[in-house]
Amino acid sequence: MQKKQYDAPILLLLLAFLGMARFAAAQAMSEQEAAAKAQQILSQLSTGEKIGQLSQLFYFGPKAPAELSPGMPIEDAVAKGDVGSLLFVTDPATINRLQHIAVEQSPHHIPLIFGFDVIHGFRTIFPVPLAMAASWDPAMVTRVQSIAAQEARSVGIDWAFAPMVDIARDPRWGRIVEGAGEDPYLGSAMAAAQVRGFQGDAIGESDHLLATAKHFAGYGAAEGGRDYEASYISDAQLWNIYLQPFHAAVKAGVGTLMSAYMDLNDVPASGNRWLLHDVLRDAWGFQGFVVSDADAVKSLAAHGFAKDEQDAAVRAVTAGVNMEMALGHDAYTKGLPEALKQGLVTERQVDEAVLPILEMKLRMGLFDHPYVDEARSERILADPEHRAAARLAAERSAVLLRNEGSLLPLKQSSLHRVAVIGPLADSKLDTLGSWSFQEKLPETVTVLEGLKNKLGPGADVLYEQGVQIRRKYPSMFDALFGVKPEPEWPASEAKQHLDNAVRAARESDIVVLVLGEAQNMSGERASRESLALPGEEEQLLEAVAAAGKPVVLVMLNGRPLDLRWASAHVPAILEAWYPGTQGGNAIADLLFGDAVPGGKLPITWPRDVGQVPQPYAHNTTQDPEDSGIRYWDEESTPLYPFGYGLSYTTFAFSNLKLDRSAVTPADTVNVSVDVTNTGAVAGDEVVQLYTHQRYGLASRPVRELKGFERVSLKPGETKTVHFALDRDQLAYWSAATHGWTFDPSIYDVWAGDDSRAALHAQFEVQK
Repeated sequence: MQKKQYDAPILLLLLAFLGMARFAAAQAMSEQEAAAKAQQILSQLSTGEKIGQLSQLFYFGPKAPAELSPGMPIEDAVAKGDVGSLLFVTDPATINRLQHIAVEQSPHHIPLIFGFDVIHGFRTIFPVPLAMAASWDPAMVTRVQSIAAQEARSVGIDWAFAPMVDIARDPRWGRIVEGAGEDPYLGSAMAAAQVRGFQGDAIGESDHLLATAKHFAGYGAAEGGRDYEASYISDAQLWNIYLQPFHAAVKAGVGTLMSAYMDLNDVPASGNRWLLHDVLRDAWGFQGFVVSDADAVKSLAAHGFAKDEQDAAVRAVTAGVNMEMALGHDAYTKGLPEALKQGLVTERQVDEAVLPILEMKLRMGLFDHPYVDEARSERILADPEHRAAARLAAERSAVLLRNEGSLLPLKQSSLHRVAVIGPLADSKLDTLGSWSFQEKLPETVTVLEGLKNKLGPGADVLYEQGVQIRRKYPSMFDALFGVKPEPEWPASEAKQHLDNAVRAARESDIVVLVLGEAQNMSGERASRESLALPGEEEQLLEAVAAAGKPVVLVMLNGRPLDLRWASAHVPAILEAWYPGTQGGNAIADLLFGDAVPGGKLPITWPRDVGQVPQPYAHNTTQDPEDSGIRYWDEESTPLYPFGYGLSYTTFAFSNLKLDRSAVTPADTVNVSVDVTNTGAVAGDEVVQLYTHQRYGLASRPVRELKGFERVSLKPGETKTVHFALDRDQLAYWSAATHGWTFDPSIYDVWAGDDSRAALHAQFEVQK
């Protein structure tokens, strides 16, 4: 047999990475080094190999259904160089096996990059992203996403499809749970924090992943809150609101972006050259690569935008989609070779798409260390410090919405019997939330288990499910992962369960009622037309409250729900979101005062679905909201405002000071405010700074968040918090000039504990 001949550079690369493990990754490669080496590798690839690097395929194993498999076995495609990336492979032995094929058998030995939806944890599940945003604690968010990165990287995953940074102002949209809520300033802070957590200080850092900011852009503005529907967003809203967190992620060094599914102003996002090229690369200078959402390239034909799959491939690669994520076959592999022959795309366009992919593989160290140490992964996944971090994150993410009569914290010595009631109270999956695929369920602590842990083995705890909740239409993830719903109770049995719950409430000193949404009711393809409590939960709530015992309502959910009745009749409400692996222990800590709630709402909480969208940062109009009535059948104010959250202590704000009252556009206004813990226990407060421009070339929102800081204060302690307001903070994109502007005007400044902050000052920007 004739011995295969290698060019010297390729041979050196091959020898360098054979037999080496990723955990020993060397110092991250610089952008300049990666660019030079990538160009060298590219020059030796065939056209077919180049197109292969643009292909990312799902791999569900050799027994996957035919519709989820490519035209040839994955192993054959990898060996031929027809695929550059795989996703949904999480077994380290399988990853090593497939990587050996790529490294040893593909024509130029280019390693695969393995991606996965590491959204809010891998083995250790942290609170869902909306909950983490409720912490208003970017440092904590960076910490937990770095743990998620370490766990995922330990099994061989190189690339996380997170953070999702879509602004969402309609809680009916199911994927609101994956983002940071409604505000571009808070959303930008959380985007940058997650990028730092996933990637570390530089791409290629040991035990870190490549991050992906998604879904670019405007996906969260889907009409009617219906997932995948078109988004119609004005230029002013795009630049001032929806693009801001993506820009923050790019400035933080994010390596990849994911293009969105939907039409953006009638041009599908995955075929939108203005978005993917003019904004992303020309205006922002992005140097990484863009991957499509699953089948979003092929879907360009379904949109009525592309003629067929070949045309879809041409339009996507021309727009700026570097890599196509696909279930089954991909349009790039099928369509681009013929498109090249027909002159519909050029070799240079293909080269430009491939180069940043190769650069990222080089910067991630995959050419030097393509394999994973399988023994090491189990040690990392079992690290108890990760569970401790999950518990702390859940504590810091919870929001206390109501605490009449200081019912909370509970005093264990005064409780002889506790009733824990609700369909989510002892559900491990529903404690975790959506996008939790690699968790170890026995490690998950439910609310019931957490309370039992807190109260001890001799505690008298009654548990009743009370009611069942289920989706009218099943979740696609239930079918994909074999989750089967609980058999539906007959009417007589359902009545008995409700009666048992009420009886348990009557026989107890305190009721912890756990309501909300099942985890499959939130996330992708999980939009709702109503915000009512699902199923018969409202009936259970009112029946248990009527039993006459104090009720603490704990909410597990991924969006604001209709709590109008509860807010008037239940003395204590704790919004715990989907708190993750240690959720039950964290909730018990909060209920009994071993932790003090300090989270704040990252989204306005409406009274009723008819109010949505209801962002706090709206314009005044000719009839300001505080002097007019928007609805004749309901108050126009929200149930709970943006930034709202209570504590077991109280805080006072004072001494709001500006270092100058008049400035030029080039100056910075330094702001300081004092916050004092006026209560009897230590606690956290989130100091929030809001501004308003009174007049200018465009109407501006009544208030906009421009700064925040979470501070810890002992009883009686005062801290001074400092902020800076400059051109970057106050400039906006104006529809009058079709560009960025900073108007001479009077600017109001407020500081306080939510978007209704009353402490006020002002300054003038002069010409």
